[in-house]
Amino acid sequence: MTERLAGAASRHPWWTVAAWVAGLVLALGIVATTLGDVLTTEGRVTSPTDSERAAELQNERFQPTLADFNHDVTEVVTVRAVSGRIDHAKVEQLAKDLRAAGASFVATSADDERLVSQDGDAEALLVALGLDAEGKVDPVVAAVTKVDEDPAYEAAITGDFVSDADIEQLSQDDLRNGELFFGAPAALIILLLVFGAVVAGLIPLVLAILSIVVALALTAIVGQFFELSVFVQNMIFGMGLALGIDYSLFILSRFREERSQGKEKLQAIEMAGATASRAVLFSGLAFVLAMFGLELVPNTIMRSLATGAILVGIVSVVAALTLLPAVISLLGDRINAGRIPYFGRKASEATESRFWGRIVGAVMRRPVVSLVAAVALLLACAVPILSYKTGEAGISTLPDRFESKQGFLLLNEEFPGQTIDPVQVVVDGNTESDELKAAVVGLESELADRPIFGSATQETSPGHDLLVLTVPVAGDPLSDEAVAAVRELRSELIPTVFEGSGIPVYVGGSTAEEIDYFDVMDRWLPIVFVFVLALSFILLTVAFRSVVVPATAIAMNLLSVGAAYGLLVLVFVKGVGNEIFGFQQVDAIEAWVPLFLFAVLFGLSMDYQVFLLSRIREKFSESGDNDLAVSFGVGSTARLITGAALIIIAVFSGFARGDLVMFQQMGFGIAVALLIDATIVRSVLVPASMKLLGRWNWYLPTWLEWLPDVHVEGGSRARESGPPTPAPARPSAR
Repeated sequence: MTERLAGAASRHPWWTVAAWVAGLVLALGIVATTLGDVLTTEGRVTSPTDSERAAELQNERFQPTLADFNHDVTEVVTVRAVSGRIDHAKVEQLAKDLRAAGASFVATSADDERLVSQDGDAEALLVALGLDAEGKVDPVVAAVTKVDEDPAYEAAITGDFVSDADIEQLSQDDLRNGELFFGAPAALIILLLVFGAVVAGLIPLVLAILSIVVALALTAIVGQFFELSVFVQNMIFGMGLALGIDYSLFILSRFREERSQGKEKLQAIEMAGATASRAVLFSGLAFVLAMFGLELVPNTIMRSLATGAILVGIVSVVAALTLLPAVISLLGDRINAGRIPYFGRKASEATESRFWGRIVGAVMRRPVVSLVAAVALLLACAVPILSYKTGEAGISTLPDRFESKQGFLLLNEEFPGQTIDPVQVVVDGNTESDELKAAVVGLESELADRPIFGSATQETSPGHDLLVLTVPVAGDPLSDEAVAAVRELRSELIPTVFEGSGIPVYVGGSTAEEIDYFDVMDRWLPIVFVFVLALSFILLTVAFRSVVVPATAIAMNLLSVGAAYGLLVLVFVKGVGNEIFGFQQVDAIEAWVPLFLFAVLFGLSMDYQVFLLSRIREKFSESGDNDLAVSFGVGSTARLITGAALIIIAVFSGFARGDLVMFQQMGFGIAVALLIDATIVRSVLVPASMKLLGRWNWYLPTWLEWLPDVHVEGGSRARESGPPTPAPARPSAR
């Protein structure tokens, strides 16, 4: 199929290019008009949780009206006098300005004297934004900033909608500064060095950008039916650059190799379609299947990231199989225009790399020592994973320049122990019963003994069948201390106080919601592992008609993933070397990162595995010599695989250069894992293990002979330049 697609596109290049240009114009229109309306900064768990049940009960029993919603406080403004006591008139004027800016409700110390700080130099304003809250953030923040510009006062706002706006802005800043201004230029430089020619280096980048635009348009369409996170944009840009460039790199390199061997242009394109394009198709399929594992996770952010990766992966494969052959057909040998001195000469040589050849030769001469040393090194890197725990970076990890972070700091300085994200203990029972009242009093007493909790307030439903105990949590509601306190509340305090009562009690609020989210991620991690590993094993078994190749590939990928996890913990949690990279030291690894990292690394590493093994299998089918095939496969693909890995490392280093801790962890994790994969795994583990296994590499049990022979290495067409040799005898099932 890939050969026919390449042939059809190369014989009708203008029609193919015109179809893609039309699709690009349509995609740009869709992105410009609809994408922004379908993305959200919110994320939620879609399976039943304790915190979700708490929220449902409050909505059922209290039956909030529109007026209640308009009084639902989501933001807090803190105003502090630089010297002396706070001028209440100044605060009341700010309250009027906030109402004029769109706030549906503003409470000051005139409504509650507790809104004045203990030393009297600061006052808090409770703000509700009501309907269309997102559209009111900017004017409300502007009103606060106006007061802050007065030299006699400090003023800042924090809360749900302000922090969401800041996170969205930070995401866009990281996308622009990291991925566009760093990742893409770095990828272009690497491409120019790999190809040694300007035109050849530009083609993969252009195709990647085109794939990104089309994938964004598809995302806008999917977003009409499913909730998608704003972070899907970052994922499409990152994965689009990585996959689009990699796939084009493999196919374009094979075309140049075939041309250097004297084949005509169209014949060389079809040969690339029969070999490299087929490997790209299987690589893309492996990546998409790995991403589908994340769709199983009941979380909207995780599914959004997976959806973006799947869409851009599919578009990248289709572009590589259709548009790229058409572009090559139009350009012909002009793809080598703009040769770069030294690199241009080396890149045009279709020979094995002497540097990598020497490394592979040394490894294969001492396969046992090489294998043991490499495995020991990777296991040592994985050791810190023993202290691994998941969490989420809260508002305290945002850069100080953001309004919500300034408001958080000012609020905690003047009103320690207060928060806009309190814990809500929801007690489902007769609020008039002595048993329930006694239990609540006992719980309040226990909470009072713990400094992290503030003074609790009670609210009873109109039907006296539900009681909500609202308890402030000091500091960042997502801090390690807050999470530990709420976990203790759930697992120890409530069960002890309500023991034997039979009264259902649920814990809600932001901290509880995040704990439920952490637990969902941890619970689904092994499930996704099994799903991705099983599909990868099946796909590689079909691709290479061997059960040994997929087993060893999975084992090596698990080693690189384990090492990446360990280094993540070492740098971000232990703080070893974090300042060198400009990373924050945090309490835990972001809950979604291990899951996503595993699926992405498996999908990306399969790109290299399929490309490398297809060349080894191709040479093995020609010669029947396992050692020769391994040496040739590694030596002839090392330059491309190293270049491809460096491109992805550069792209995801753009994520790591940003200010969002979650993307720092993801970018660093993928970059370091792919560096390990392209060096230790491909240059040491693969040749050493394949040398030791010999012909057993290609072992397929007789009871699996019914599997289709797809010839991912290209089949007979790929070997037409040399005489075929009889297939070597396989080891017996015994």
